[in-house]
Amino acid sequence: MTPPTRILLREETLDPSFLPPKLPHREPELALLLKRYREALARGVPFHLLLTGGVGSGKTALARRLAADLERAGRLGEYPAQATYVNCWRRASDRTVMLDLLRSVGVSLPDRGYSLSEMLDVFEQGIRRTPAHHLVLLDEASALVKQGTKLVYLLSRSREVGLGSISLVLIAAEDLLPYLDAPSRSSFGVTHRLALAPYGRAALADILVSRAELALRGGSFDRDLLDQIARVAAPGGDARFALELLANAARAAEDAGAEALAAEHVRRAKGSILPTVTESQLETLSTNQLGVLLAIARSLKRRGTSVPSQKLRAAHAALLEELGGPTMSRTTFWRTLKELERDGLVSLDAGASGESSQVAMDELPASFLATLLEERLGRAGGRKA
Repeated sequence: MTPPTRILLREETLDPSFLPPKLPHREPELALLLKRYREALARGVPFHLLLTGGVGSGKTALARRLAADLERAGRLGEYPAQATYVNCWRRASDRTVMLDLLRSVGVSLPDRGYSLSEMLDVFEQGIRRTPAHHLVLLDEASALVKQGTKLVYLLSRSREVGLGSISLVLIAAEDLLPYLDAPSRSSFGVTHRLALAPYGRAALADILVSRAELALRGGSFDRDLLDQIARVAAPGGDARFALELLANAARAAEDAGAEALAAEHVRRAKGSILPTVTESQLETLSTNQLGVLLAIARSLKRRGTSVPSQKLRAAHAALLEELGGPTMSRTTFWRTLKELERDGLVSLDAGASGESSQVAMDELPASFLATLLEERLGRAGGRKA
């Protein structure tokens, strides 16, 4: 028996912890930060940064790529750069963060038995043994800062407290300055803060192309399919969610024995990760809404990621004739489509005329949704539109 064709060849490249070789749509920010750090470190001056952005905005990848590029640059002024990454969600106290920082300079201490001040003394000794510009990345820093940390002050004033050259990068989903004491806040001036905007749909599609080329078998995906995933993830601008959808869609395609990803695999992945359409929600729809949604589901079974609005209206008219229902005016048809969009059941891409030119449904496999709707329309004869 021939084994099924593999599609997901390098699943690890879709994991949030994977650092890709390229950061689509974050290159300008990376270039700006590299310039600032190289100039500062070449003069022997630390540079502190508060990097903020929503979930999936690329802030962790940007900070880690910055650190990796600075380490590869070799000596910047008197010393080379050495980066240490700490996730404060897992290390949510000064002492546990310090344990990771100590390991970065080759010192291993037991979890208990040392005060913070003793750990800082040992850290200073480790730094003196291997002089470097230390770039400390504290990710999910809110978990640490909101507990009244002393480390932000100590690391951002490293020279004053005898810890050598340390550049501190705080990475968080929110602005942390209101939670810091005044001396710590002064280390993060206007030029030491960078807020990342959420990714737009086009940016998400470019990110998906870049990762699909790393993760999936060549020829197993196309741009339209990746744009469908980008459309689903676009409301939150979340690249992590987009990559999770891509991985789950690839698994769904493999489970189905398919040679390539299809729109139905994306819908199956979306329904399993973040279901929007439920059977109880379908019960609340009017007969008009059920009919238009059924026409969409049937059309997408044949046409893939979206259907042109004119063809959808023709398909809906044919459905009404099949069911023996009254014809629907053009105005009522568009009003019903907009109601479905308002409820999050479909998405509309506006055309030049102001009306929809493409209609998409990404919430459930179209074949499954069509079956559910056909059952309900069979029971909806007396329902008021």
